[in-house]
Amino acid sequence: MNIVAMGLIIPFIGTALGAGCVFFLKNELKVGVQKALSGFAAGVMVAASIWSLLVPAIEQSSDKGRLAFLPAFIGFWIGIFFLLILDHIIPHLHVGTEEVEGPKSKLTRVVMLVLAVTLHNIPEGMAVGVVYAGLVSGSGLITAGGALALAIGIAIQNFPEGAIISMPLYSEGKSKPKSFVLGVLSGAVEPVFGAITVALVGFIVPAMPYLLSFAAGAMLYVVVEELIPEMAAGKHSHVGVVAFAFGFSLMMALDVALG
Repeated sequence: MNIVAMGLIIPFIGTALGAGCVFFLKNELKVGVQKALSGFAAGVMVAASIWSLLVPAIEQSSDKGRLAFLPAFIGFWIGIFFLLILDHIIPHLHVGTEEVEGPKSKLTRVVMLVLAVTLHNIPEGMAVGVVYAGLVSGSGLITAGGALALAIGIAIQNFPEGAIISMPLYSEGKSKPKSFVLGVLSGAVEPVFGAITVALVGFIVPAMPYLLSFAAGAMLYVVVEELIPEMAAGKHSHVGVVAFAFGFSLMMALDVALG
C-alpha cells in the first residue's frame, strides 16, 4: 500500500476497532472507564499537538530569527477559532449530556452524537494530511517515521473515541451492528480531510508552519473544550489524570522513537 494512503487510513482503523468494542462488551462503559479513555485521548492529542505539530512549525520558521514563533502563533489561533465556529454552527450532542450545542435542530439524538465526535475528527484528519503533504513535498523536517508516529498516535486515541460513541448508542437501544456502523462513520471524515489536504500539497507547502499549528490549535480546542471536562466530570477521581499522563508519555515516546 502507498505510504501516504496507509498513513491516512491508520487513524480510521483505530476508530473502527474502538467501535467494534460494542460486539464484545455487554453493558455500557462504566464512568471510570469513560474518564480513563477521555483522559488517555486528551494526553495523546496534547503530545501530538506539541511534538508533531507546533515544534515542527516553529522549526520550519527558523529563518525568521526571534519571530520564528509567529507563524505557529497565528496558525494556532486560526485553528482555535475554526473549531469555535464549527461548535456554534453545527448542532451536536456529547455523550453523557442532554444539552444540545450549536443552533436548534430537528436532527435525531443519534445523529447529533455522531456529529459531536465527527467535529473532533476533522482537525485530526487535517493534521495527518498536513504532515504527509510535507513528506510528499520532500520537506527535510518531516520524516516518514515522524508522519507514521502521528498517524499511529491519532489511531491510538481514536480507539477510545470509537468505543465512547458506539457503546452509548447500543445502551440507548440501537442494535450492535448499527451502533458499530455509526461509530465507524464518525471517523470517516479523517481520511477524507487528510486526502484533500495531501491533494493540495502544492498550495500547502509554502504555508506549512501555519497549517501545522492550525491543526494543533484545533486539536487542543477539542482537548480543553470536551475531553478534559469529560475526564473530570462527576465524582472526583485521579483515573483521568493518570490516563492523560500515560497517553501523553506514549505519544511523546512514539514521536521521538519513530521520528
